[in-house]
Amino acid sequence: MSGRLDFALRIDHDPFLSTRDRELHAILTVTARPPAGGKPAEDAPGWAEVIIVDCSESMAYPSTKIAAARRATATAVGMLPDGVRFAVVEGTHRARMVYPPERGLATASPATRDAARRRVAGLAAAGGTAIGTWLELARELLAPHPEAIRHALLLTDGRNEHETPQRLGEVLAECAGQFVCDARGVGDGWEPRELTRIADALHGTADAVRRPAELEADFRATMRAAMAKQVGRARLRVTLVPPTRVLSCRQVHPTLADLAVTAVDDRTVECPTGSWGPESREYHLCLAVDATGRAKGEDVRVARVDLLVDDTPVTRQENVLAHWTDDLVLSSRIDPRVAHYTGQEALSQLIADGCDAYDSGDRATATALLGRAVELATAAGDERRLEQLGLLVDGVETGSVRLRDDVARVDVINVALRSSFTARDGVPAAPPPPPPGGEPRACPCGHRSPPAARYCERCGSRFPDGDETRPVPA
Repeated sequence: MSGRLDFALRIDHDPFLSTRDRELHAILTVTARPPAGGKPAEDAPGWAEVIIVDCSESMAYPSTKIAAARRATATAVGMLPDGVRFAVVEGTHRARMVYPPERGLATASPATRDAARRRVAGLAAAGGTAIGTWLELARELLAPHPEAIRHALLLTDGRNEHETPQRLGEVLAECAGQFVCDARGVGDGWEPRELTRIADALHGTADAVRRPAELEADFRATMRAAMAKQVGRARLRVTLVPPTRVLSCRQVHPTLADLAVTAVDDRTVECPTGSWGPESREYHLCLAVDATGRAKGEDVRVARVDLLVDDTPVTRQENVLAHWTDDLVLSSRIDPRVAHYTGQEALSQLIADGCDAYDSGDRATATALLGRAVELATAAGDERRLEQLGLLVDGVETGSVRLRDDVARVDVINVALRSSFTARDGVPAAPPPPPPGGEPRACPCGHRSPPAARYCERCGSRFPDGDETRPVPA
């Protein structure tokens, strides 16, 4: 499995600490590239896909919503390469097989794709919403195929009203590590924190589709990205030198997402990262450290980091070093990458909390939080975030922020969800992976992203989608 991609790991941090410091922060950059020489691995990956379509009663209002969901699902099915195992699930207060009719996965072929599209054409909106039940069926369908790269695409338009948050949490814990799930919300009746909770737990993405007419293009882009994955499961392993402990590990680019930290033994923890295609991601590792009994004035290893695929290390081991010093100038420095992503995380949290306050009717708190977000984004020169904030507030240019009176809820939840997308810092990083095939996507900002990218890697702008609905080449 690991031969399908070549991985590289880089660690950026400032090792200089005062004897009073109790935390060490590092940015881990993981880059995956096609194998050297551009030749694909002989063991071509297999995929298993479950498409979950919300068919609750709210999908009927307006009627364009369920019609768009049918078209988008049919498009996604039509793009499945021959040989991919797949299913389509109808989600209401229960989960029902749409195709194949019996519980299990069909094998994609011209005949099965046509049959599935015919069944999808009959989807109708009726019933409630129980997302955990939908994911539970997806796990059951994907479980017999552990060798495949397993993925689910989930669409909803409403809140998870027919099961408790605790029940959804139980299901997410059962599904974690079993498959990746990309969650999409359409319309203005859904809850962004529910989708981000799903995406965080299942190592996928959460995004808003503002209008039903945009759903087909989003499904097309999401399916292309899913079929570009070449490695199903990878995980970071952190080996600690006592008394060092891992406080947290969080993905900070391209989106913010907390990683589960699982103890392997008393000195080792692992953090699953989900499936991989040719891409680059960055993680913020926070360690608890203690200078007691440690030498001063020299580099001391406090942890070692590896990346594993199928229990095999696939990168060179990288050390995390601490250097305790009495020099206040040295110990007060902050690594530029750490500073950048710490600022990005703080800004994202302000925007998300401000949107929550706005959505709950607390205009005073929303104004204060979003105003502070404008200040931070202005200081950082973050034009993308300022553009998003301009959907909710006036006065972005002057700094005299006031809430807009004409804000639609779809804008609030769109900004809340998009707040988790981060921009890369300007410090040179590991070189980006070469494109897996096709021409790179050029953005007006000047950056060139991989052919399958949905958003510019530098500025986060969405790329226009083409009209291709043919199966993705295997």
